[in-house]
Amino acid sequence: MTTDTNPMRFGSGQAVRRLEDEKLLAGAGRYTDDFTLPDQTWLCFVRSPYPHARLASVDTAAAAAMPGVVGVFTGADLARAGVKPMPGAAAFKRADGADCATPPRHVLALDRVRFVGEPVAIVIAETASQARDAAEAVMVDYESLPMVVDLKGATAEGAVQVWEPATGNIAAEMRHGSAEATAAAFAKASHVVALDVVNQRVVALTIEPRSVLADFDAASDRITIRMSTQMPSGVRDSVCDAIGLAKEKVRVVVGDVGGGFGMKTGAYPEDIAVAFAARALRRPVKWVADRSEEFLSTAHGRDIEARAELALAADGKILGLRIRTHANVGAYATGTGVAIQLLIGPWVQTSVYDIQTIDFHFKAVLTHTAPTGAYRGAGRPEAIYTIERLMDEAARQTGIDRIELRRRNFIRPEQMPYTNPMRQVYDTGAFESVMDQALALADWRGFEVRAAESKNSGRLRGLGIATFLEWTGGNVFEERVTVSVRPDGIIEVFSAVNAMGQGIATTLAQLVVDAFGVPIEQVHIVLGDTDRGDGFGSAGSRSLFTGGSAVRVGAERTIDRGRELAAKELEVAAADIDYAAGVFKVAGTDLQIDLFALAGKQPEGEIFVDSTSTVSGPTWPNGCHITEVELDPPTGEISVLSYASVNDVGRVVNPLIVRGQLEGGAVQGIGQALCERVVYDAETGQPLTGSLMDYAAPRADIIGAMFHMEMDESTPCKNNPLGVKGVGELGTIGATPAVVNAVADALARNGMAGRAPHLDMPLTPDRVWQLMQPA
Repeated sequence: MTTDTNPMRFGSGQAVRRLEDEKLLAGAGRYTDDFTLPDQTWLCFVRSPYPHARLASVDTAAAAAMPGVVGVFTGADLARAGVKPMPGAAAFKRADGADCATPPRHVLALDRVRFVGEPVAIVIAETASQARDAAEAVMVDYESLPMVVDLKGATAEGAVQVWEPATGNIAAEMRHGSAEATAAAFAKASHVVALDVVNQRVVALTIEPRSVLADFDAASDRITIRMSTQMPSGVRDSVCDAIGLAKEKVRVVVGDVGGGFGMKTGAYPEDIAVAFAARALRRPVKWVADRSEEFLSTAHGRDIEARAELALAADGKILGLRIRTHANVGAYATGTGVAIQLLIGPWVQTSVYDIQTIDFHFKAVLTHTAPTGAYRGAGRPEAIYTIERLMDEAARQTGIDRIELRRRNFIRPEQMPYTNPMRQVYDTGAFESVMDQALALADWRGFEVRAAESKNSGRLRGLGIATFLEWTGGNVFEERVTVSVRPDGIIEVFSAVNAMGQGIATTLAQLVVDAFGVPIEQVHIVLGDTDRGDGFGSAGSRSLFTGGSAVRVGAERTIDRGRELAAKELEVAAADIDYAAGVFKVAGTDLQIDLFALAGKQPEGEIFVDSTSTVSGPTWPNGCHITEVELDPPTGEISVLSYASVNDVGRVVNPLIVRGQLEGGAVQGIGQALCERVVYDAETGQPLTGSLMDYAAPRADIIGAMFHMEMDESTPCKNNPLGVKGVGELGTIGATPAVVNAVADALARNGMAGRAPHLDMPLTPDRVWQLMQPA
């Protein structure tokens, strides 16, 4: 890219092509597996083939004697070395007030395994093939125990217990709202609509699997971990806590990351095991997961079953909402897995609707499956899917048009700031206006003509809508950046938010251009190094509104510092110094000094500012997503014909990147609606979807037309200086209910309204075909 005479062409609001792409498309990206260190070894995990078993013995003698093997460790070895179990979800409680009940999750299983794929031992060898061969020689004597893998079985009377203190397999539970007030609202309702909703378990399919390369430096007694993660500081802290090291003894470095989707937030047992092995052996150790390992042992997403009820007055005004949910959190209840379903999802459960009377009861249930955690949306997709399915079903049962029903229940702009019944405060939002724009974009009024055309060709056409909001923030609103202005004409900014394919480095660079008024070629964004700075990382669609706001504040503080230095250099008062486009100038004179020349005059050879700032709260992006589908009655096949949406993401820094996030998110949401599902066999506990041969991932042809994604910038966020709102998960949250509602609409308008409530994702052709058959 050549230097432009107008730097602001690359500032905020401009569709700047991603700076990261040229390198990645040319194959010059540097992922964890692209790094090889001198004297490097390879690690392979021995994993449990049983969903529940006692470890009678683990014999490593034969494996240790095999060619190239330099170390073999078991759970007992790590326990003797003082390695701690992973933290649970102690902040959450059971009904009796006791702490969340979950088995201790050891880095390598100790005494018992509780899901297929749980790590039992590690083998480290000179080559990857030697490590794999030796891992097969580890002799584990498993004593199979009874197991349960689904919610129905786990919550049944007399069910197999995953962990004895978790009676009834309930790890934790939370109630929100007032049962009494909600019962009174239902008692006076003219209409009560009930729906059983299933949000199936899915996996986060990242192109790059989890990858870890740990190196121990004996001279400094430090471990350097290069890995694929969204949260370097969080991983470092977890490794230090587990192994018993001070924070300064571990450095985490992150290069290019081939996708995260929430699955790469926080530390896994595998990360700690690799770090432990490197320290124990005093040699570099690398582990790169294969695809089957990712299916077995990464944090899965979703997996809830809900009974949802809506009470409405005769005019359609919502009087109360009652929800009972069981969330399958797997064999180990993690803090993230429990929080997503018991707290974060409920924060948005009433969505864009003026509902103040609620009765929510959410339970986290243990099963012998892989633990669940964050997956794009993390609780918000489940909540929005439930309320949007309810809204459309309420429209069918009351006879009120579904658009009109939404209008009657929207929170109005004059109600802002609005406190929902979960005590969450929406700062801005114009939900009806966003819906009206989306209706026009989708040509809602012209649907009947298109439906008739489909019917003439023997297909059933349906129209789906979802109006919704979400919460973004990760609940950590502080972020740190450092800014260095160098005499070579470069402004280097370090941020602790992390790249994972979403283009955040480009967006941050645009904000630096806004502040300094220099060409974007002179801006270097540095990410992913805990030695450079700490921060929460990237999760919960927080990178721009917290990290970007911190960049804006840090840049302004750097200019202020430069103004002070320029005033000293030019021997005037700082108040007399103006700044623009890389030059400090004394107002009303031709006396000036270049920003980079000023940096060169400093004793340190740079102008350096370390800045920490805080935004005042989360953001509440919202949207209206509309889809049209066709059903083929002879086969049950569903085709997504069109997808239009209008999204309030506050101020838009880069519309190209925002649309990319919306479209990519929507594809994942459509994937859950139509094809994705993790399946465990109820009789054996074995995962039946352990590879891409069995798990149906969405493909590029999952939608038959181009997306039409537009943005409404009329209500900027008031909680951060940029006015932006998070966007990374919005498409996923809106797509799933919009598609399923479209299929339900196709059934209802063709004489099958009674079958619409029984639609369960994924809407595979066989499921839809069976649902369409005569009872």
